[in-house]
Amino acid sequence: MYGMKYLKVIRFSQRFYGILAATIGAFVLGHFVPFIYIASTIAVWVLLALVWIDILLLFASGPQKIKGQRIVSERFSNGDQNDVDLHLQSAYPFPVKLTIIDEVPIQFQIRDFKKIVKMTSEGSFNFSYQLRPTKRGEYHFGCLNIWTQSPIGLLMRRFIGADEKLVKVYPSFKQMRQFEMMAISNRLTDVGVKKVRQLGHQMEFDQIKEYNKGDDIRSINWKATARKNQLMVNQYQEERSQQVISAIDMGRTMKMPFDGMTLLDYAINTSLVLSNMAMLKQDKAGLITFNNQIQSVVIPQRSSKQMQVIMENLYKQQSDFGEHSFASFYTHLRRKVNKRSLIVLYTNFESLNAVHRELPILQKLSRDHRLVLVLFENTELQQLTQKSVTDLEGIYIKTIAQKFVYDKRLIARELERYGIHTILTAPDKLTVNTINKYLEIKARGML
Repeated sequence: MYGMKYLKVIRFSQRFYGILAATIGAFVLGHFVPFIYIASTIAVWVLLALVWIDILLLFASGPQKIKGQRIVSERFSNGDQNDVDLHLQSAYPFPVKLTIIDEVPIQFQIRDFKKIVKMTSEGSFNFSYQLRPTKRGEYHFGCLNIWTQSPIGLLMRRFIGADEKLVKVYPSFKQMRQFEMMAISNRLTDVGVKKVRQLGHQMEFDQIKEYNKGDDIRSINWKATARKNQLMVNQYQEERSQQVISAIDMGRTMKMPFDGMTLLDYAINTSLVLSNMAMLKQDKAGLITFNNQIQSVVIPQRSSKQMQVIMENLYKQQSDFGEHSFASFYTHLRRKVNKRSLIVLYTNFESLNAVHRELPILQKLSRDHRLVLVLFENTELQQLTQKSVTDLEGIYIKTIAQKFVYDKRLIARELERYGIHTILTAPDKLTVNTINKYLEIKARGML
């Protein structure tokens, strides 16, 4: 039993098998050349002696001469690069060679993770790698295996540097923080968000202040000007406490993949960013997810815990990508949401017939609320339309792709014709385009 304990953590290296193969070949030749037979016999005894010395070097120095640590966050951001840091420490009094094999969660399908490093006596080594999850849920890291070789290099001893660890993958909170920091520092234009000029005064009165060069002369308060004997203007601020509801269609049309993620996950990531942006603008953020029936609801609020509630709800969303029901969605809004709100509806239509089937309900939604419909471009079809072709089959495929691209643009124009604000966007530009639309509606008092 004592010996079995050591057999589980030891194995022969490639160097050992190479020497052993050479020795066996020498024995075969030794049947024809006696001198080689004698030399190979000596080599066998030398090899055995070196193996025992190697065992002593690896095991006699102590039970845990190599220590490892895996530093990883408790949660990952979906669709983003997440860092995994490894720290290794050697207590061996001689240089060692380490083969590091980290058991990465099965969702990443990384079956060849291996890092080989050389460490000095009692040295340390740090390195990092990144993982990009494409699905929400629980990810299980296995053990951090560290195979150690002495300078002789005939045997390898295994150390367990870190135990199993559970990491939860949440909607893209990294993207949310990026937009939050840009908004706070007034640098949203750096990530593609456009500046929108304020139109009219569909805004809340804030205060009366002295006129400064550049102020809108239409804001001059003549009564205050007469009292102060200097130009005074009214200052306005964006109307607050408006309701912004992210509505996510979890039906069949949202299953289409892009860069490893489904359209549903892109919609979930953007909903998180939009909700946080609405909270920064002092609006109330809410959430509704549905397929053939309502799946989850977060009532629009502006409490300090609202973002955490929305994130947890988005994290838990699962779908079988069946058919959706806009009728159920509209009925719920009719019963539960009495105040006029901004509804950002993430869905997808592939034909005008599908739009016309749902158009009566969409028109009712647009009358009761400010509805923004988000549709997705098929980027693979876009690439096909730009591809040069020379054969008949290529021309046929390109023509069909052009038709589908044209139909999608026709759908967006048809919805706009009925007064429904529509965003037609590639999945990777979804967040920026949605934030732009929200800020435009806020600036123009269109809610």
